[in-house]
Amino acid sequence: MAFLIYWTYTPGVLEHLKMKRLPGLIIAVVVSFMRIGFSAAKIRYLSEKALGWMASCRVMLSWDFTSSITPSVVGGAPMGTYAMTKEGFSLGQSSAIILYSLFLDQLWFALAVPILLVSGIFYEVVPNNTGVVGHASMILLYIGLLSYAGLMAYGILKNPHAIKKVVNVVFKLPFLRRWKDDVKDETENLVEYAHELRAKPNSFLLKAFFLSTMSWLCRIALPTIVVLSLLPANEILSILRSLAMNLAFLIMPTPGGSGGVEGLFAIFQGPLMDRKAFIGLAVFAWRVISYYISVGLGIMATTWYINQSVVESFDDLSPEEQERDVPSSESI
Repeated sequence: MAFLIYWTYTPGVLEHLKMKRLPGLIIAVVVSFMRIGFSAAKIRYLSEKALGWMASCRVMLSWDFTSSITPSVVGGAPMGTYAMTKEGFSLGQSSAIILYSLFLDQLWFALAVPILLVSGIFYEVVPNNTGVVGHASMILLYIGLLSYAGLMAYGILKNPHAIKKVVNVVFKLPFLRRWKDDVKDETENLVEYAHELRAKPNSFLLKAFFLSTMSWLCRIALPTIVVLSLLPANEILSILRSLAMNLAFLIMPTPGGSGGVEGLFAIFQGPLMDRKAFIGLAVFAWRVISYYISVGLGIMATTWYINQSVVESFDDLSPEEQERDVPSSESI
C-alpha cells in the first residue's frame, strides 16, 4: 500500500477531490457492515436459528479475522468451526454447517465464472496489460473454482460419506493419530447432519444461497463504491473487474492477501481512474474499510472465544489447583 501511494501520489492531488462524492465512503462503510450482517445471517439460518444474532456475528467476525491473518488459500473455516463449538454445537454439527456455508460460496463462484466469461465478450474484464500470463492465470482459476465447486457439491449433496473417509484417512497420520477415535465419532455426526441439511426443501437452499450471494455482492461492490467516491468511472466495467479481482484473491498466498490484493486493485481498477495519483488513495480507503475494520472487530470476537476457553479450563481445575493458580494479594 505504501509502495502504491509513493509511486502514484502527486502533491496537490487532494485539491481535485469533489466533496459531493466523498459521502460515498460512508456508503462503503455501511456496505461493509451489511456484508458482515448477511454472512452472519447465513450462519444463523444454517444453524436453524439455534445461534442468536450476536453469536452468529461473533462466529463470522472470528472467521473473517482468521482469514485476514492467514494465507487466503487457508481461509478462516477452521476458526469458524472452533467458534461454533464454543457456542455449544458439536464438532460434527459445526463442521457440517461450515462445510455447507463453504459450498454455498463455491456455488456462487461457479455462477460467477460464466458471468465473467460472457461479459468478457463485450468488456475488457481482464485488463490487457496483464498479458498472456494474466489471461491464462484467470482461465486456470476459473477451471479450478468450477472443479472445486463440483467436488464440494458431490461430497455434501451426493455422498457425505466421502468426506468422512477423507477425514479418517487424514487422521491416520502419525502426528494426528491420537485424535483418531474422537474424530471418528464426530465424522459420524458430520455425516448425520449433512444428511439432515441435504434433506431440507429447495427453499432452504435457495434462501441460504440468497444470503451468501448478498454477502458476496456487498464485497464485490466495495471497490467500485470507493473508486466512484473519488472519481467518475465506468460502473459496469468496475463491477465486473471487482468480481474477477475477488476470485483472484482466493489464491493469494500471503496473510489476508496482503501485497497481492493491493497490486490486483491497481491493475484492475487503476486503468479506470482518470487521475493515476488517486490509485494509492483508493487502495488505502478500500483496505481500511474492507479489511482493517474486519480485523479490529475480529480481534474482539476471537478474544471473546479465547477468554471463554481460559474460563472453562480454569473451571475444570480442582479447588486446590484454582487456588494455586490465582495470584495472592501479597504477590500482586
